[in-house]
Amino acid sequence: MALNRLLSKTSGTEGSDPSVPSQVTMRFFKSCFGPSRDEVWTALRAQIGGEVVPRTTWRGEKLRAEIGEWTITLDEYTTMVMAGKVPIQIPHTRMRAPFPNPGGFRFSIHRASIFSYLGTLLGMQDIQIGHPEFDEAFVVKSNNEAAVRSLCNNDRLRSLVTAQPKFQLSIQDDEGWFGTEYPTGVDVLVFDVADRIREVDRLKALYDVFSESLNQLSEMGLAGSGTGGVTV
Repeated sequence: MALNRLLSKTSGTEGSDPSVPSQVTMRFFKSCFGPSRDEVWTALRAQIGGEVVPRTTWRGEKLRAEIGEWTITLDEYTTMVMAGKVPIQIPHTRMRAPFPNPGGFRFSIHRASIFSYLGTLLGMQDIQIGHPEFDEAFVVKSNNEAAVRSLCNNDRLRSLVTAQPKFQLSIQDDEGWFGTEYPTGVDVLVFDVADRIREVDRLKALYDVFSESLNQLSEMGLAGSGTGGVTV
């Protein structure tokens, strides 16, 4: 009741029906919780195009857009972890793009952490790209050192990656134990972080990461055109 009176006084509508949310009320809650996913996705679509794929029984809503001859899919999902006996939900933001990968090239890039340092002490070496600031900030692994160095030597790609506060990019051949297994010769470029991203500029920059990565891989002869018949 106190909140309603405060908002009514602020909007100059003292005595109005408290069951009808005022514009001030909506602005108040938006300032607390930020824009909704629908608002963010609508703004993103204005920049990259695409369409929203409706929710199904087993899958949440997705935003699907084109990058040249490839298709990227943006979605969100939640995982559950236990803190003692208390279940905690962890929100994730994910972007994926299937592509023909006849050579089986694999790589992963993620921000360095204390666990990365401990892994290095245990002999789990990451690949040095040759750009000290990037090598300090990120852990890079691949089954083809020369190819991943060539990929990361792309100045614009490194700049886009470095601008992301959280970053985990990899090529995967399936969606885990209970997920989809992709056809032979087709893999998926995946960005996945434990964060609910509500910044349009950040999502647009991730779209640009995918665009730069796929085009670079294509120029290197490591990524074919199209989706390989896979829809995610």
